[in-house]
Amino acid sequence: MAQAGMGQLGGGLGKFTELRQRLLFVIGALIVYRIGCYVPVPGVNPEAMLALMQAQGGGIVDMFNMFSGGALHRFSIFALNVMPYISASIVIQLATHIFPSFKAMQKEGESGRRKITQYSRIGAVLLAVVQGGSIALALQHQTAPGGAPVVYAPGIGFVLTAVIALTAGTIFLMWVGEQVTERGIGNGVSLVIFAGIVAGLPAAAIHTLEAYRDGNMSFISLLLIVLTILAFTLFVVFVERGQRRITVNYARRQGGRNAYMNQTSFLPLKLNMAGVIPPIFASSILAFPATLSMWSGQAASNTTFGSMLQRIANALGPGEPVHMMVFAALIIGFAFFYTALVFNSQETADNLKKSGALIPGIRPGKATADYVDSVLTRLTAAGSLYLVIVCLLPEVMRAQFGTTFHFGGTSLLIAVVVVMDFIAQIQAHLMSHQYESLLKKANLKGGARGGGFARG
Repeated sequence: MAQAGMGQLGGGLGKFTELRQRLLFVIGALIVYRIGCYVPVPGVNPEAMLALMQAQGGGIVDMFNMFSGGALHRFSIFALNVMPYISASIVIQLATHIFPSFKAMQKEGESGRRKITQYSRIGAVLLAVVQGGSIALALQHQTAPGGAPVVYAPGIGFVLTAVIALTAGTIFLMWVGEQVTERGIGNGVSLVIFAGIVAGLPAAAIHTLEAYRDGNMSFISLLLIVLTILAFTLFVVFVERGQRRITVNYARRQGGRNAYMNQTSFLPLKLNMAGVIPPIFASSILAFPATLSMWSGQAASNTTFGSMLQRIANALGPGEPVHMMVFAALIIGFAFFYTALVFNSQETADNLKKSGALIPGIRPGKATADYVDSVLTRLTAAGSLYLVIVCLLPEVMRAQFGTTFHFGGTSLLIAVVVVMDFIAQIQAHLMSHQYESLLKKANLKGGARGGGFARG
């Protein structure tokens, strides 16, 4: 079945020119992105910066470096990646469910959507300026382990240059993501993050194989890594496709002399309604103390505040028990919080009532809302537990068994979800082309029959 599906996919790619052009556009855009990851910010010593990050990095910092495709360790113009845009988009999305003005804007249709997108862009630029300025100020007086300065000429000139370069890089990636969404396949921003995550996969695979060949890794450890990644991928695919379908009946309608029978439909509720947002939120919060500690330098660590910050950062480091407990609690909390924002049970119940639909055995109105809310609560509990397992199990295995994973749980979750969405988009394009060809054939046959009758 899989081979037949791939064969149909390959045949479709060869047959439909538009789809092939969209795929080529995606590939070209991602190549441009990867090239930009190797363009350093002016005024930075790339070798010293890489040595500093390798010495002080680790854990959460390495995770964000993976999201940027290694651009953070190189301090390239794409070091911030699209993370400011994602953060701004999430904040604006939350605002549409909290503030009446944003909620009204969301109901304005296409014009409202454009306004919300514009606010997200402005917020992304402001975040990029703040983050870029903070990093530039912190890097000015940093030195690599060998004593080489990270910045050639510290001062206000370097800070302004770095802020402009990093902000411009984020703006360019936002534009690339929007172009891919419009002229390519899938969500452009998600594909940019996906490209950053998988960019280091070949090097990680080679490093793992070399460790096994040199005797630094046993065959059991190598087999455990492969089996764990495969099992995680299958588990994520299975859960992300999981739905709880609530049966919905539409009442019998009378139209003139015609009576329409009862219709049965379903209200699908995803098991993981919150998606990858809770792990991203939780990772950002946990990264804050570690980031402050890393950029504060050795001098700040000698102060009381610096020493306390260092202890907090160490306790929240990946693999530590405190980190795992806090990470799990944040994921569960954000899962319930975000699901409550993006899905309104009362609004769903009102829409069902207006359309003449009801859930068997449940009264319309508030009773329906309470029932849907209870089902959603159980689904969110199971979904949040799934997110905790996916995000923390690799860290547990790394801490307890010393197993090395290139993919963390969060990055693996994002990669699998993006690939699933990408494949679904391709299949949708193929189905759309097939329907268009069938309609054209039907119209041609109908026109030919109509013409023959007229001539007769």
